[in-house]
Amino acid sequence: QAQLVESGGDSVQAGGSLRLSCDASGYIDGEYCMGWVRQPPGEESEGVASIDREGSTTYADSVKGRFTISKDNARNTLHLQMSSLKPEDTAMYYCVADMTCDSVIAGNMGTIGYWGQGTQVTVSS
Repeated sequence: QAQLVESGGDSVQAGGSLRLSCDASGYIDGEYCMGWVRQPPGEESEGVASIDREGSTTYADSVKGRFTISKDNARNTLHLQMSSLKPEDTAMYYCVADMTCDSVIAGNMGTIGYWGQGTQVTVSS
C-alpha cells in the first residue's frame, strides 16, 4: 500500500523559512514524479513544485526563487525548502505522487494518483 506522510508545517512570520518533508513508502518509488500541491483556505488546490525521476524540477511562478524541491532517493523522502514566506503562502500543503509531472504541477487533486494527509503552513504578516 502506498503512503505519503508529510511533516514540517508550522506558523511563521512573513519573511521566515520552513522545510517540509514527506516520507514515501509502499510502491511509490523513484519512477514516480513527486511534488507538492497546496490548498489555501476556501480556495482550489494549486501545484507548487514537482521533481521527476531524473531530478528535473518545475515550480509555480508564485514560488520561483523562494522554494526549492529536492528528493533523497536513498530514503525515498521529498523535501520542500521554503524561504521568504508570504501570507499568501498560507495553505495546507500536500505531498503528492503520480506517474506524470503534468498532473502534479497542474495541482488538481482529483487527477493525482497519491497524496498524503497534508501539513498546515500559516504565514502571518
